Amino acid sequence: MAFEPPQRLVRALGETAPDGDDWLEKLPERAQRAVALTGSAVERVQVPGGRSSLVVLVRTADGSAAALKLAPPRARPESERAALAHWDGRGAVRLLEPGGGEGVLLLERLHPDVSLRSLPEAKALLEAAGTLRRLWVEPPPEAAFETVGERTGRQAEAMRASARADEDAAPLVDAALAARAELLTAPPERLLLHGTFRQSKVLSGDRAPWLAVGPDPVVGETAFDLARLVRDRVEDLIASPSGAAVTRRRVKRLAESLEVDQDRLRGWTLFRATESGVRALRVGRRKDAELLLEFASWL
Repeated sequence: MAFEPPQRLVRALGETAPDGDDWLEKLPERAQRAVALTGSAVERVQVPGGRSSLVVLVRTADGSAAALKLAPPRARPESERAALAHWDGRGAVRLLEPGGGEGVLLLERLHPDVSLRSLPEAKALLEAAGTLRRLWVEPPPEAAFETVGERTGRQAEAMRASARADEDAAPLVDAALAARAELLTAPPERLLLHGTFRQSKVLSGDRAPWLAVGPDPVVGETAFDLARLVRDRVEDLIASPSGAAVTRRRVKRLAESLEVDQDRLRGWTLFRATESGVRALRVGRRKDAELLLEFASWL
């Protein structure tokens, strides 16, 4: 079959592709090779799919349902493979084969159209917290995962450049960078984190009710991981006249439910929301940027 990448993936990768990158152009050919390598039978491409990878729903040689994921090197698929192997299905989708080729992951099939976003907000946050608790474990000694300090260091450099080009964002960027500097002075733990955890990254499964997918793993403190969850359904928060108060209550409730320091969670939420906002500005997604930066201003 023809492997046409979903438009959502084309747009997202087009925003971040470095000069000369041909991964998207060669994706149909890569997908054909991955299917042949794993001995799978294709059912369909998952649409709309994600923003950093192609997911193909397949049947393995023994007829089992599975998902074949292909991601470019800049999405760090080998780091994802190492994290999924370490979790071994505890709170996360199970890796079915340790190999599969560079940038190719064969995963157990979940229900891709049913995420935690299908639940009422309070129930979704409760289930999300329970999933995160299972993922936060000691990192494997043999795997060299990126640290929170390393990842946010790269992001901080890009934020400074964006702030110089947009004076309106500069005060928030300054506050976010100051928060990061303080938070990195004495992190309370060093655990394996999902890295990009949110409600849409937790799917319904057969083996367990809810399992996390799509990690961009990083090693650091739990407040960093939880910070992305705080701003879930940000459009609803911004549209609400009490959005700022709801956000502050959410920070408090999530911090208490997962025994995370509330001030550290607030600081990382400020940094991550501001970083996402200025990145959206940088690629021309002004509406998204305005939502994120308004949210960040509440913290």
